[in-house]
Amino acid sequence: MSGIFGVVSKKDCVQTLFYGTDYHSHLGTEYGGMAVLGEKLERHIRNISQSQFKSKFYEDYKHMEGNKGIGVISDSDEQPIYLNSKFGTFCLVTMGLIENKDELARRLMDEGTSFSEVAKGGTNAAELIAKLIIRGDSLIDGIEKMFDEIEGSCSLLLLNKDGIYAARDRYGYTPLVIGKRDDGWAVTSEVSAFPNLGYKTLNYVKPGEIVLINDNGPVTKRKNGATHQICTFLWIYTGFPASSYEGINVETARERSGRALAKRDKDIKVDVVSGVPDSGVAHAIGYAMESGKPYRRPLVKYTPGYGRSYTPPSQETRDRIAMMKLIPVKDIIDGNRIVICEDSIVRGTQLKNFTINKLWECGAKEIHVRPACPPLMFPCKFCLSTRSINELAARKAIKAIEGRDIGDISEYLDTGSAKYKKMVDWIMRDLDVTTLRYQTIDDMVKAIGLPKEKLCLYCWTGECPQAKKGAKAVKAPKAVAKKKLSPACI
Repeated sequence: MSGIFGVVSKKDCVQTLFYGTDYHSHLGTEYGGMAVLGEKLERHIRNISQSQFKSKFYEDYKHMEGNKGIGVISDSDEQPIYLNSKFGTFCLVTMGLIENKDELARRLMDEGTSFSEVAKGGTNAAELIAKLIIRGDSLIDGIEKMFDEIEGSCSLLLLNKDGIYAARDRYGYTPLVIGKRDDGWAVTSEVSAFPNLGYKTLNYVKPGEIVLINDNGPVTKRKNGATHQICTFLWIYTGFPASSYEGINVETARERSGRALAKRDKDIKVDVVSGVPDSGVAHAIGYAMESGKPYRRPLVKYTPGYGRSYTPPSQETRDRIAMMKLIPVKDIIDGNRIVICEDSIVRGTQLKNFTINKLWECGAKEIHVRPACPPLMFPCKFCLSTRSINELAARKAIKAIEGRDIGDISEYLDTGSAKYKKMVDWIMRDLDVTTLRYQTIDDMVKAIGLPKEKLCLYCWTGECPQAKKGAKAVKAPKAVAKKKLSPACI
């Protein structure tokens, strides 16, 4: 998942843009970019895979001028995109995942469109979005038609002489929030960017809504759609603790999640409660509050030099970060029965090799792992998140149990079934832990506090509201465990 930030100010906006964009650094590790409109439209893009956004852009921002600007921390493609079009010159930043990116790119090329931006995975998704938008009769019409064309999700900020067009993806998988201070307005995907910059939250952009922000403030150009499916993983893992989505704070949702985990653990005795830094910490604090057991830090993250081990695209890079960033504290570990709260188990390799092994080596007596979400079953279709079925720990367990890949996994989705228990037991043995218990979907939803139908649960259930491009929302079946999933959503 990428992060985007935009500013419209009555004075120079560059410093605010610089810090506001930097507040999204937890969302991407590949590229950073800023574009500013003053007397001219100026943009800068830097590779941030080996260094922080601030260090790469510190010199750039001091030489940029303008009262309108957009920035991005990108998980994959180089952004912002600069385009001179029939609608004039503009810059564009995006977040999301275009599942049919290659298909759309081939079609546009067959029609005579050229692509110039470089991307590791083929076509630059942000450039594709820009080329789709300019096919419309206006920018607004182009954004709406782009929404019709893509499979997946795309929220964006488009900067031109009119101001900043902020468009949230049609189903609302990714967030956009508008803020205000005395000298202007800002729009962000992470509301945690606002407090230290002096902004107060004005409103949350609705799914499918298109807003123009200029010197007179925000004006809605297109109303929101009916379907609301914000990514649940924002609260469980990807979101910053100080952020709120749809008015619900991340940190408090994680604490409620931890409390729910503890309520199901009346049959085990532990000495220490801990969370895998950073996103597992609040889940663990909630667990400790509910259980009455002390929260301690047997594993400490070396904060200055290491970001998230989940976001880099390379497995080698992810493993290296996971190995180096967590330092064990033997005095806390030795001889203790430890509950480890984790946001999720995706592949399981980092948890096993670089967390659990360190605890055993330092003398842990028991290790009880408590993920804050159910087993991940499906690779994400809407953000750059879980990447393939075969790498998911739960899918590896199912294949080992069945002796082959199977299409219908409905029995493994039913937490009361024998096959679900077999799957969890297999993962527990593979991780080499004393016990393993996952959060339930109902408890996860309750911890967040939104109605279930407003949350995207695709990673766990395989249900989605868009069975194919341009289709209307598909109502999820009431009992997933008893029905085959739609092939369009698998």
